[in-house]
Amino acid sequence: MSSPDPQVRAARNHSTSSALRGPVVAVTGAASGVGALLTERLAASDDVRQVIAIDERRGECAAAQWHILDVRDPAIADKLRGADVVVHLAVDLDLGTDPAARSAYNVRGTQTVLTAAAAAGVHRVVLCTSAMVYGALPDNELPLSEDAELRATAEATGVGDLLEIERLARRAPRAHPGLNVTVVRPAVLVGGTDTALTRYFESPRLLVVAGSRPAWQFCHVEDLCGALEYAVLEKVDGELAVGCEGWLEQEEVEELSGIRRMELPSAVALGAAARLHRIGLTPSPAGDLAYTMYPWVVSGSRLHEAGWRPQWTNEEVLAELLEEVSGRHTVAGRRLGRKDATAAGAAGATVALLGTAALVRRARKARRRL
Repeated sequence: MSSPDPQVRAARNHSTSSALRGPVVAVTGAASGVGALLTERLAASDDVRQVIAIDERRGECAAAQWHILDVRDPAIADKLRGADVVVHLAVDLDLGTDPAARSAYNVRGTQTVLTAAAAAGVHRVVLCTSAMVYGALPDNELPLSEDAELRATAEATGVGDLLEIERLARRAPRAHPGLNVTVVRPAVLVGGTDTALTRYFESPRLLVVAGSRPAWQFCHVEDLCGALEYAVLEKVDGELAVGCEGWLEQEEVEELSGIRRMELPSAVALGAAARLHRIGLTPSPAGDLAYTMYPWVVSGSRLHEAGWRPQWTNEEVLAELLEEVSGRHTVAGRRLGRKDATAAGAAGATVALLGTAALVRRARKARRRL
């Protein structure tokens, strides 16, 4: 048998030596969502030597080395030995999770991973929060730089947890000298996600609060994985914001989506949202509305300076989001059944609001009967 072509042999040698030189990367939350996509991406990369996948169940990536455990278990330190980088994606932002249980999991999990990584000799931890930590405020610059002050409050879904994760990230290098922590903050994340912001586009009308100035910037999960890979390979570090180039005004969103607006005074919209959440009819607190009222667009300058570019535009991501939510119907963040959805779709925003009011009355009657 003839020997391989010299060019083929050189390519193989280069690939082998690159893999031997590359980092061993551990990914938490590796069985689903962004974690599963990143695990597959890193396992296929010639620049990564090995992927250690950690979750409470086994995922589908056969090329990864799997460890099944809860990230709050201190035994995770043993599973991280030999890893150069840890990407912590085991963060629960599910709208249906009890808020207290969600916070306990998110904060304790991040604390445990940071401590375990330092004990195992890991030199870099990559955390993923959200650009929501900058806060949605009427005086925000367009766009915000990575160094902008984090002015969010804990009034929106999961944002309190994300702010606490950010605080843990800042303290970790002082508590664990030699540990480098990189934080990645995506804009509105789209691609198999279910959040208060993606549910906004499931409504029969797009709620617009009078006097507000929305600006929409999206981030496709594939672009987020690309940014996380840049951080893993140490092409960039520090605090990173990631999203599509630029943003869409509300009028552009309405034109592209074909969904008309329903404009309400601020007091009415915020008051209704607070009451509906307080009696348990909607998963989203009133604080979520701020992110549909005011801008929180990010520049992503650090990633851009390192050579990273988004592969998706805001228009393309919005189109994918609309395709994903097609057939779902939500009013005030609450998913409707088929019968209610038909009524809302047929009669529009007026029936949707009356339906929500009826739900409030029904809940009050039920409480009086108790």
